[in-house]
Amino acid sequence: MQKRIVVKIGSSSLTGPRGGLDHAAVAYFAGELAQLAERGYHPLLVTSGAVAAGFRAIGYRERPKKLHEKQASAAVGQALLMRAYQEALAKYDRVAAQILLTRTDFHSRKRIGSAVMTIEELLERGILPIFNENDTVSVDELKFGDNDTLSALVANLVKADRLVILTDMDGLYSADPRHDPDAFKYETVDEIDDEIYRMAGGAGSGVGTGGMRSKLDAARIATRGGVPVFIGRAGESGDLAAAAQGAGRGTHFTTTLSSMPVKKQWLGYLSRPLGALIVDAGAQRALTGEGRSLLPVGITGVEGQFHAGDVVEVLGPDGGIVGRGVVNYDMEDLQSVCGLSGPEVLDKLQGLHRLEAIHRDEWISLGR
Repeated sequence: MQKRIVVKIGSSSLTGPRGGLDHAAVAYFAGELAQLAERGYHPLLVTSGAVAAGFRAIGYRERPKKLHEKQASAAVGQALLMRAYQEALAKYDRVAAQILLTRTDFHSRKRIGSAVMTIEELLERGILPIFNENDTVSVDELKFGDNDTLSALVANLVKADRLVILTDMDGLYSADPRHDPDAFKYETVDEIDDEIYRMAGGAGSGVGTGGMRSKLDAARIATRGGVPVFIGRAGESGDLAAAAQGAGRGTHFTTTLSSMPVKKQWLGYLSRPLGALIVDAGAQRALTGEGRSLLPVGITGVEGQFHAGDVVEVLGPDGGIVGRGVVNYDMEDLQSVCGLSGPEVLDKLQGLHRLEAIHRDEWISLGR
């Protein structure tokens, strides 16, 4: 099977400083993607830029902030964006296909399964799938937040060989190199820990929504799904191919993990927790280091309002997030048996179907 490379291009790389689509930039990236295909790769593109491309065409002086204005801009801009890609790729005898997704698509196994079948058919026929969030129907509480997250989910979904996130910075630095002359660049990152996160600042430009922190979040999702990640810059011919091969002008994030099932992706990164369980140190070790289920005896506190089958977060003794899981108890029942042993729980709650508060098959670790 040909290697699959998911490429994410942000708004700042596709638009001018005042908004509007930069057709020269689109032409450059089209050439780089065509070059990847010629080298035997299956490229898949996750692109931002619909709102940025459309807001001036619709008559706004600056990028809109209200949801309905963003949606209107995206409705115009998405068509402009796809037309630009289609025209640029046609020079290389390449055809692009548009795939618009929302978070709720990943919630449904049937819908995401249908999307996977479509993607497989497009790749089989040499078509370039171009993904974007369906901004015209997404609402803030259900949005990915930025296409960095979407690119990581797509990379895991198609079991990509690498995720390439392009930005206006040539990698991750110890500080902002635009302001700190002593800042140094990380060439390789083997673990995305708290120290790495401290290096990340806010959004770097006024036309996009994602900064380095969101890219680290995406790298964390992808690497936990077994996909290595490149974050960096591409501006010259061959830069994208170099990034795909493990070189290029940026930072590489390695991984030794295997691919992540769609169910785990949804549970960890797309579900909406309705409560929280606080656990003791022993339960935290059992969940994260021993691959065991969570029992009521290890729970010290319950927060929120939830029912059996809902998703909850699990917090450690220090309040830090440990992970997420599907809870098997209603909130009131679980609250009444916190800290009790198995026989005590079964004695107190007659007719209980499952002793585990969260079964290990319905669990994903998220702590850094």
